[in-house]
Amino acid sequence: MKYNRLFLVSFLAAASSWLLPFTAGAGSPANSLKVDARSLAQYVDPLIGTAHCRWFHFTPGARPFGMAKPAPSTNGHLGNKWGWEATGCDYRDQSIEGFPCLHEFQVGGIVLMPAVGKLVTVPGPLEMNAPGYRSRFDRKDEFATAGYYSVLLKDHGVKAELTATPRVAFQRYTFPAGKESRILFDIGNRQGESGAVEDAEVKLTADGRIEGWVRTLPEYVKKYQPDASVTMYFSAVTDAKPTGYGTFKGAVVSSGSRESAGVGAGLYLTFQTKEQEAVTVKVGLSFTSVANARLNLQTEAASLSFDKAKQEAADQWEEYLGRIRVETPNRQDKVKFYTGLYHVLLGRGLASDVNGAYPRNDGSVGQIPLLKGKPKHNFYNTDAAWGAQWNLAQVWALAYPEYYSDYISSHLLVYKDTGWLADGIACSRFVSGVGTNLLSAILSGAYQCGIRDFDVNLAYEASLKNELDGVDRPLGAGKVDTDLFVKYGYVPHQEKGDGPDEAFMFSASHTLEYAYSAWTVAQWAGQLGKTDDYAKLMDLSKGWERIYDDSLNFVRPRKANGAFVDDFDPMQVWRGFQEGNAWQYTFYVPHDVKGLVSKVGADVFNQRLDSIFTVSRKLIFSGGKEVGAFAGLQTLYNHGNQPCLHISWLFNEAGRPSLTQKWVRAILDEFYGVEGIHGYGYGQDEDQGQLGAWYVIASLGLFDVKGLTDTEPSFALGSTLFDKVTIKLNKKYYKGDEFVIKAANNNKQNLYVKQFRLNGKPCKDTRIPFSKIVSGGLLEVEMQDTPVDRY
Repeated sequence: MKYNRLFLVSFLAAASSWLLPFTAGAGSPANSLKVDARSLAQYVDPLIGTAHCRWFHFTPGARPFGMAKPAPSTNGHLGNKWGWEATGCDYRDQSIEGFPCLHEFQVGGIVLMPAVGKLVTVPGPLEMNAPGYRSRFDRKDEFATAGYYSVLLKDHGVKAELTATPRVAFQRYTFPAGKESRILFDIGNRQGESGAVEDAEVKLTADGRIEGWVRTLPEYVKKYQPDASVTMYFSAVTDAKPTGYGTFKGAVVSSGSRESAGVGAGLYLTFQTKEQEAVTVKVGLSFTSVANARLNLQTEAASLSFDKAKQEAADQWEEYLGRIRVETPNRQDKVKFYTGLYHVLLGRGLASDVNGAYPRNDGSVGQIPLLKGKPKHNFYNTDAAWGAQWNLAQVWALAYPEYYSDYISSHLLVYKDTGWLADGIACSRFVSGVGTNLLSAILSGAYQCGIRDFDVNLAYEASLKNELDGVDRPLGAGKVDTDLFVKYGYVPHQEKGDGPDEAFMFSASHTLEYAYSAWTVAQWAGQLGKTDDYAKLMDLSKGWERIYDDSLNFVRPRKANGAFVDDFDPMQVWRGFQEGNAWQYTFYVPHDVKGLVSKVGADVFNQRLDSIFTVSRKLIFSGGKEVGAFAGLQTLYNHGNQPCLHISWLFNEAGRPSLTQKWVRAILDEFYGVEGIHGYGYGQDEDQGQLGAWYVIASLGLFDVKGLTDTEPSFALGSTLFDKVTIKLNKKYYKGDEFVIKAANNNKQNLYVKQFRLNGKPCKDTRIPFSKIVSGGLLEVEMQDTPVDRY
């Protein structure tokens, strides 16, 4: 089959428009790390990509998957109009306004700030052209790594340091000599993604604790679960006795007051300090009550010093990072890898207390079942799983199956509480984000990988309902057009409709996503002997064919009467396609790539795909050097967003694995950077670790376009970036101790694979069963500078 005329016209028009000059952003030096030379943390640079990122992204004081995420904030009080654009700490900013303890999806607050001299109780503007307690700082005075952060606040002469236990934020401030050294607790103001404050309270108790709470209205909660809110609780202690105290609301100060309530509520402590005297604050956190915040502090940190907490954090990060150990003489590649892995482990953090209490969707407090006095699993806040089957889920399955299991059990609590899989959740509140729901694919993948120590029957029930049930479906559960998909076998396109955009605007992309997720649950149904479910789901999995226009070789929005939409432009964004276009979404058939290839023809498919990457390379595989999360939407390929993340691996399925090797290597080398501005593209959307996770899994030379959801899941094999990889396997879940990948003749020129050998035997296929990997063994990869497509 040959390219048709429309294809060529669209391609050439798009290509020519993208060759126009673009403005280069200012570069930034990589963070200078000064840690133990034997530690993997030396390769973690939290500053990478912070010019435009998510609120969770720069929280170096945190533990892996922790609740407490203390970090500096340069712009947190500014909020975010649409619910996703707050960065908290932008690399381009030059002043710090405080140190929030909580940084999670749609959750943020409990801000502390040290200051000296005249009392000022408002942060002031970012530009510092009006009074405020914020302070300038220099990058040379800043140090950030996994589990620890420090900076010198120049305007106060105070060194601030941060670390944490899972639920307790530690903040240590080293003051100059003076009688007016202060710590501000700015509680009642918005921070990052948290949304506007509805109410707050802070008080100094008789026994010297600083305690309170703040209730916020995140933008996504307002959209997906109106009338709900998110409340954050804290209980803090200091290791020094203050000489004075008071409260404030904005600029209004009440000296000697112990309690403040309402929007803007805050409290300050005054200390008389000697030169270089340090004051440490331990902040216990909770999403259920002040009492549980106090319990979390008592249980995890009652007798723990800052330095001991810092060391324990470093040890835990070392263990988690060390689950995948890569070896290469190229330092930049190790920095990209371990910073990506750091982001994998940073997002989607704890929301339950040490006693198993967790916030329920209706605002009450639930209880996780106990086993031998401890919670059977944890509960987490989490961004949506949109695209996570191509990054996070694969890394979790390989190296962190215990977290994967917890993640599923966490979502099943919400299902039991509400009757729906909720996808994105902030303190159990619905925060779908994209209005779809791919959680059933994530649950199916865990089951297929042998991770089954959750309620499998309940998980299947929830997944089946997620695929088939559209009756009274709340907006927060996503997929509100499920009833139409089940009725027609595809989602009919509407130019206008009621409700938010995702209720009617994205018919084609929804069809593709629903077809894929239906297929994943169908495989599960078949294994469980659910023959009727299997048949129904497999029929729905063919939905992509029903919107495929053979005359154009594009997926195309289709109306309820069967007619394709008129005036179709495959580059058009938002008309039938969410955060993408037909060029990008036509390849969204991960469960039936061979079917897609057969429609187009293998040669044309590979030529088309190769030409897309050739053009896209000129824009660094996304939005060029434009700093913005949506910069790459109207392009042929957009690595900065989820819908495209499997596409470079499709050559493997179409008989040209060498092209996967070529383009994956190019993306790893060129899209990903080691600077504050050029990190994940130029200001692209990291979505709680997804782009970092893609780098991790793809750089190993492993990937599965199906998201490990097949009945016998397997990884496609690619060009490993490293000379040696050692994956430590969890013996609770897998037979093997470790899986090792060794690459011979590996360098930037030898990016093609000459031969694969598994446990000494040549591999004739470019896939390896997941079961073989987790049984332990050795994969040898011989590299060369010329492409090979048959093994």
